[in-house]
Amino acid sequence: MGNEELVELGQQLRVDAVRAAAAAGSGHPTSSMSAADLAAVLLARHLRYDFDRPDHPGNDRLILSKGHASPLLYALYRAAGVIDEGELLTFRHDGSPLEGHPTPRLPWVDVATGSLGQGLPVGVGMALAGKRLDQVPYRTWVLCGDSEMAEGSVWEAAEHAAYEHLDNLTLVVDVNRLGQRGPTREEWDLEAHARKFRAFGWHTVEIDGHDVAAIDAAYQEAAGVTDRPTAVVARTHKGRGVAEVEDREGFHGKPLPHPEEAIAELGGVRSARVAVAQPAPVTTRPAIPLGDVDPPRYHVGEQVATRDAFGAALAALGSARGDVVALDGEVGDSTRAQDFARAHPERYFECYIAEQQLVAAAVGMRARGYLPFAATFAAFLTRAHDFIRMAAVSEAGIQLCGSHAGVAIGQDGPSQMGLEDLAMMRAVHGSTVLYPCDANQAARLVGQMAQLPGIGYLRTSRGATEVLYGPDDEFPVGGSRVLRAGDRDRVTVVAAGVTVHEALRAADALAAADVGVRVIDLYSVKPVDTATLQRAADDTGCLLTVEDHHPEGGIGDAVAEAFADGRPQPRLVRLAVRNMPGSATPEEQMRHAGIDAEAIAAAVRLLVGEAVVR
Repeated sequence: MGNEELVELGQQLRVDAVRAAAAAGSGHPTSSMSAADLAAVLLARHLRYDFDRPDHPGNDRLILSKGHASPLLYALYRAAGVIDEGELLTFRHDGSPLEGHPTPRLPWVDVATGSLGQGLPVGVGMALAGKRLDQVPYRTWVLCGDSEMAEGSVWEAAEHAAYEHLDNLTLVVDVNRLGQRGPTREEWDLEAHARKFRAFGWHTVEIDGHDVAAIDAAYQEAAGVTDRPTAVVARTHKGRGVAEVEDREGFHGKPLPHPEEAIAELGGVRSARVAVAQPAPVTTRPAIPLGDVDPPRYHVGEQVATRDAFGAALAALGSARGDVVALDGEVGDSTRAQDFARAHPERYFECYIAEQQLVAAAVGMRARGYLPFAATFAAFLTRAHDFIRMAAVSEAGIQLCGSHAGVAIGQDGPSQMGLEDLAMMRAVHGSTVLYPCDANQAARLVGQMAQLPGIGYLRTSRGATEVLYGPDDEFPVGGSRVLRAGDRDRVTVVAAGVTVHEALRAADALAAADVGVRVIDLYSVKPVDTATLQRAADDTGCLLTVEDHHPEGGIGDAVAEAFADGRPQPRLVRLAVRNMPGSATPEEQMRHAGIDAEAIAAAVRLLVGEAVVR
């Protein structure tokens, strides 16, 4: 396709973006129009992609980080011949896969975009997979907007991409000067953008983003760089080609005021088709070995931290499954992800203290067919919540481990204590939330996570706890364990993780005083074992939840929801961390929070006493 034809293709993409937004009555055509020439040259001359085989191992990857410019992406698909005009005009309609922001409902979309600043970090994960796992020479292309250059996650990704020498990654920055409400910070200062990327170790090219020859040359230059990623920084005009909106404020996120006139100004509707270059032949990736997992085994009565069991179980899982990869946020010695690093160094990725990049890389690798386990402190995963949320939109079944949860970590104090993580992870669409209380349970649950369809979260503890279960015990997702039960039980204590041990101690003390207490280990916090909880409520009439977590969104709320279907509500009392912790020993922390054995026993006595009075 010659340069004149490329110019025409760019105009076609603009017209189609205008038409799609007009048909929807909403959308972002002006943001699409600025990048149309950048996209046209990429599609016609540089992208290597078999649209009939989106799972082809040699396909380039294309991430539209500026996901609001989805009309441009759908216009590209029309130009490639994989959607027709009728489908294009279903943009943003109910039931259409052409959503307002791209999602993997379309087979050519690897990950959902739209939360700005995520495309490049996810692209780093894909490029890492290509370079270190697949070892296939596909290129990862990321199209970003200039507004999202203000996001810190972009610079986490920029630093990591340079550190990993990802010469198979090309970022195209559409510098159209205007954001949602006015000019961007740098406006058209291309050197300001390029200077930042060069400081991180990138190769940069500054171009006129409407000069197809310059765009073509920049992409060729990027392909020739062999030791670092490349950023193509392109000056463009928002709303390019339509005088009424070009480089004018107030038109972001709106269909054009006069679409028919705009289409005429752009030269009318076109229907050019692009024969997209096929990926180079690659050796099909060998079948990934999937053997039987031999999890670590611990003896009842041993003192073992669940984080230790996580590390050993993850290494064992990696031995059984060649698709398992592990990522850590420079705390592998604490999370015990280092066990995987020692056993499988070629599948271990150190992401350093960059939790957004940590989760994003996992999403990118999942999109390439791997099964990622990403680990850091539970408290620090909260920093990456938006990436976890968008992973669910991407249908990316990543598995997360948050260690050092709750006040039970002790002297490190509140900055290190995950006290919000259960609420955060329970709120994620389709998530599974698991909280083991002993080593054998933790090891078995790691194996369960490998089978999950969506996002999984395992909450592990820093300190050693007694092994309660045998190594052959099974712990299905959605289950629980009744550890104490009798015909004369007056109260059911529902606990998970470290508080299970406190609940057992309290139950033993109360049994000596002839007060029967049922104890449930609610290791599956989502989904919750509704049947067992309802049976306990019927038998004892009162549930007492105890958790090393804030009261909002944790175990207490999970238990309460088991009775939200119209069943009679039992008496429900909650013990949780309601204070602001300081530095103290784990035992002191749990006593101050009112979640230790003594506090549980006192609460049960109060409940039993009230029942007697009544």
